[in-house]
Amino acid sequence: MKAKSIAQQKNWLLLSHAFNMDGRAASLTITDKIPYFLEAGVQPIVFSAITGLKDERFPHKQFLAWGPAAFRFDFRHWIANQYGRGFIYKLLTRTVSILLAPFIGIEKLLLGYSSQWSWALPAFVRGYLLIRSGKVDVIYSIGSAWSAHLAGVWLKRATGLPLISEVHDPLVIRKNPNDQGFEKPKNRDARFRHYLETQLCKYSDYVWWFTDGALHYAKVRNPNLNTPGNARGFVVMPGANPPGEMQGASQHQYGEHLNLCHFGSLANDRSLSIVLRAAHTLFQKYPEARKYLRVHAYGAPLDSLSAAAINQYSFSDVLLAHGRLERDPVSGKSGRERVAQKMQEADALILLHGNDEWCAEYIPSKFYDYLWSGRPIWGITHRNPQLDQMLLDRKSYLSADGDEEGIAMALERIWLDWQQKQLLQPIWQPIGVDQAVSSILSHIAQEKVVS
Repeated sequence: MKAKSIAQQKNWLLLSHAFNMDGRAASLTITDKIPYFLEAGVQPIVFSAITGLKDERFPHKQFLAWGPAAFRFDFRHWIANQYGRGFIYKLLTRTVSILLAPFIGIEKLLLGYSSQWSWALPAFVRGYLLIRSGKVDVIYSIGSAWSAHLAGVWLKRATGLPLISEVHDPLVIRKNPNDQGFEKPKNRDARFRHYLETQLCKYSDYVWWFTDGALHYAKVRNPNLNTPGNARGFVVMPGANPPGEMQGASQHQYGEHLNLCHFGSLANDRSLSIVLRAAHTLFQKYPEARKYLRVHAYGAPLDSLSAAAINQYSFSDVLLAHGRLERDPVSGKSGRERVAQKMQEADALILLHGNDEWCAEYIPSKFYDYLWSGRPIWGITHRNPQLDQMLLDRKSYLSADGDEEGIAMALERIWLDWQQKQLLQPIWQPIGVDQAVSSILSHIAQEKVVS
């Protein structure tokens, strides 16, 4: 009997720790693909943690991790989904944290891995039983938590079924442009991720990354990639579905303030402090701008550098932190829909790339959401020609992280354009999720069937 190719086998086991977590990039990257996979005839069975909502369209099994650190993490999100973040949440999560603290300490001492590693254990056991019952044809491991890839490799080696792997963030973090990632890290979690990358490049049938840089460095470290008997590696631009009701660039309404908006996480290596320093320079040259410029931060607490800059320049009225946008019980809008509304209300969207070396292999997932808004983007990027070109192709403001003079000049240009009501009109070229699924399936379809 002739064997079927991977593309012809439709019963896929999806291993995704963060599946169906509202607003989580690692979740959206896979959940947005599901309708297109279903349309292509894929019949998914999903394994995830208990942190997201259960999907009723297909079998979706949710497992508690077996390690204490991951159990605490998953339990917190599950309680928040069930009861909100009020008194019950605080009482139960604090109690569980206290009870698990000594066991978490032992786990860190003995292993030193990131908390979600132990989710691979129930995923492997349940996956193995499911595969032995004949209900799975293809294993599909999805980042960003590397426990999904670990379970995928284990299942591949135990059963021999085809494994396809989607690597969201680089598993090996390089330190500088001269570092190729060959050196074995001292940190145990980083060292294991280094090992796991080699396993994916050896045992996956297909493995893809989200940027040209990530694929390049993976090939440098794993010259067996794309050789017979090993994984075939390629790039898939993840794209995004519209985060809400976005139908392209509508006529923008200029308001009283110049509203620059940032969405997503902040950290000291990805900080709005660089924007605030540029604002300080702008106000020295154009004192009247102090009355009009507003920087809005949505989705995360402020990083310490941003908080320090607010105090240094007395900018508490310039930088406004709104936190995470959750579902609105009054309007019924989801957090994602509220984000879409705020994006389209912005005069310009700030895209902070960061300043670490890994930026050469990384494009913020928020970039793909921004493209749907039809609003001009101010990208502050670091060593990523692919991202720079995509921004320039769509008529964006562009600065290099670390170039404080250039960042200040970009903000001045935005200020002058806003005054004249002539902010850049972006070329509306969003990148949808449909192209990602099409790319995955087309690569898999090129497989030669072996009996």
